[in-house]
Amino acid sequence: MVSADPPLDCLACPRLVGLRHELRQQFPDWFNAPVPSFGAPDPKLLIVGLAPGMRGANRTGRPFTGDYAGDLLYETMLDFGFAVGAYEARPDDGLELRDAIITNAVRCLPPQNKPTGPEIKTCRPYLIATLEANPGLRAVLALGRIAHETFLSALDLRRADFTFGHGARHDLGTRQLVLFDSYHCSRYNTNTGRLTTDMFRSVFTDIRRFLDAA
Repeated sequence: MVSADPPLDCLACPRLVGLRHELRQQFPDWFNAPVPSFGAPDPKLLIVGLAPGMRGANRTGRPFTGDYAGDLLYETMLDFGFAVGAYEARPDDGLELRDAIITNAVRCLPPQNKPTGPEIKTCRPYLIATLEANPGLRAVLALGRIAHETFLSALDLRRADFTFGHGARHDLGTRQLVLFDSYHCSRYNTNTGRLTTDMFRSVFTDIRRFLDAA
């Protein structure tokens, strides 16, 4: 049985292992390992990102912690009741999630933030194991197209049947899951106007409304 999180010394993807070893030499105080999921017991919402950021989760060891994407994500989660406490961009800030869990399609930092297809496929069993370990999940938020497509593949669903689009909602017809899509909350997307704060909050409004009615 596959664990929901890879071992910290995972050797499955040589390119990612090589980068990890390089960064351990440069930044020995960083986490520099596969980043485990972060969440509440018995979550109802699963948030799936692409991969750890170099100075974000790869440095801190907690998904979306330490970079701009985390600033927007956790602020929004706090506002919608999916987190409590204060987000201070460090894993010991005391922030706790409520009814939610956050993970990444690929658990290790990829060069240029671009994992390869084989790397995504290799890491997919951990996404499947995360689903199996949390049977109470009812909503999934995919942050970006790759997260969307990877999640569909994890459930053996045809991508052509569920087209990615910001604000889209898909009844998957399995496991009582509904998939919600958002553009990734990266600095690039927000700086270019591809994703605004209001656009991001609108997706969480839909998720909260769905879960409250479930």
